[in-house]
Amino acid sequence: MVVATSSDWIRRYSSPLKPRIRLLCLPHAGGAATFFHGWARAFGNDIEVLAACYPGRQHRINEPCLPSIEAMADALTEEMLAYADAPLAIFGHSMGATLAYEITLRLHRQHDIVPTALLLSSREPPHRVTPINADPDDQASVVAEVHRLGGTDSEVLADPDLRDLVLPAIRSDFRLVNDYAARPGVPLPCPVVGYVGSSDPDLDDGVMRDWGDLAPEGFDLVTLQGDHFYLVDREEELTADIRARLRTTPLG
Repeated sequence: MVVATSSDWIRRYSSPLKPRIRLLCLPHAGGAATFFHGWARAFGNDIEVLAACYPGRQHRINEPCLPSIEAMADALTEEMLAYADAPLAIFGHSMGATLAYEITLRLHRQHDIVPTALLLSSREPPHRVTPINADPDDQASVVAEVHRLGGTDSEVLADPDLRDLVLPAIRSDFRLVNDYAARPGVPLPCPVVGYVGSSDPDLDDGVMRDWGDLAPEGFDLVTLQGDHFYLVDREEELTADIRARLRTTPLG
């Protein structure tokens, strides 16, 4: 496996073989590409993992965050054209799921590229989104919300020095999520799989199942034990499910 930042936007975990399929992974609000580091060896040599690097964190910490989910989707869509020589699947967690949806629409409408599968974790569909439980302009409110949701970001905020580094990106991403208002959903051109934690404080099976309204090519729902960040403790179960699906997905 070779780890390379092939552009400002993409961390590529390449393998010795030409990929049969690529998996683009989109982090949550405040998240970084390294959140998916453990996925690099989870899929075998014929599935290449790409992780999105958002502005305002890690090697891009001095770059301004983008003003909207739509602007993020525009930029990432253009970046993905460089990887169009192999089929693509997209996984997004929380805010990343909304980004995955918007990128899929852009790839299809603007470039006639249809992902083999859209894998969406812990996020309402666009016609069901609601404001977050935090005021992005209130640091204390943002910190409280991160702690409520749990995950590794909650642990990072316990360190005062690290907190000062990561909070600007978290607050910016929370603002993007809050500004992404509910809208009519657009049917997706590929099969969709929803993933949710059994004790997610904000989502349940019913809300995630509403992604099926936008999935004329097929929808499946997987519930794993855990909260909003179930995928930290259930990484092996989640990646095994994704691996099985990608190995049986028709590539067209």
